[in-house]
Amino acid sequence: MATTPELKIGLATDGDADRIGLYDEDGNFVDAHHILLILIHYLHKYKNMTGKVAIAFSVTDRVKRMSEAYGLPVEVTPIGFKYISEIMTQEDVLVGGEESGGIAVKGHIPERDGIYDGLLIYRFMTETGKTLKQLCEEVYSVVGTFVYDRHDLTIDNSLKEAIINKAGADGYTTFGKYTFSRTEKIDGVKYHLDNGGWVMLRASGTEPLLRVYAEGNSKEETADILSEVKKTIL
Repeated sequence: MATTPELKIGLATDGDADRIGLYDEDGNFVDAHHILLILIHYLHKYKNMTGKVAIAFSVTDRVKRMSEAYGLPVEVTPIGFKYISEIMTQEDVLVGGEESGGIAVKGHIPERDGIYDGLLIYRFMTETGKTLKQLCEEVYSVVGTFVYDRHDLTIDNSLKEAIINKAGADGYTTFGKYTFSRTEKIDGVKYHLDNGGWVMLRASGTEPLLRVYAEGNSKEETADILSEVKKTIL
């Protein structure tokens, strides 16, 4: 009699379980960017489902890359799940999500649900017999490898405002050795780096924090990007 291989995964949610984070079999954190990609990949490629992908401004551009590869339309919103929920109540949306772990999927409620999202990924794993790391590798085969991180800086409010104002006025031209040729200003300022990664500066709307987001091609590069950004702005 065949036996199902043991699948190891850790699921974490916030207090009201509307946000999700995962841990793979080696104890590595799997962030919301990867979870979004896994869910799009599963629902479209394995379940033949379609619909728009709605993402907050701080989500990785790899979602756009996967959606383009799969012929799915994408809409980018300001940060705040209310913008995604509004789209989901009016349009056919396959997956909607934000960087902070709030994700909603087609066929469920138009709102964040970390438990439901986790159960979908559990089902993906059991149906394929693949580990979470192997599912991430499937995603990388479509969008390439990447590593994301975010530092929240508690700084004087006047300095925070000065940094945001300078960013909004295109006052930063490089971050150390990291150059960029394109920016977006939907909610905060996102810098698309010439190495394929990105940086984003945004003041928290609810806390006295300056959020510094970064994505690189490796853990070491992402850490270095964050270091260079902080040297530049502080």
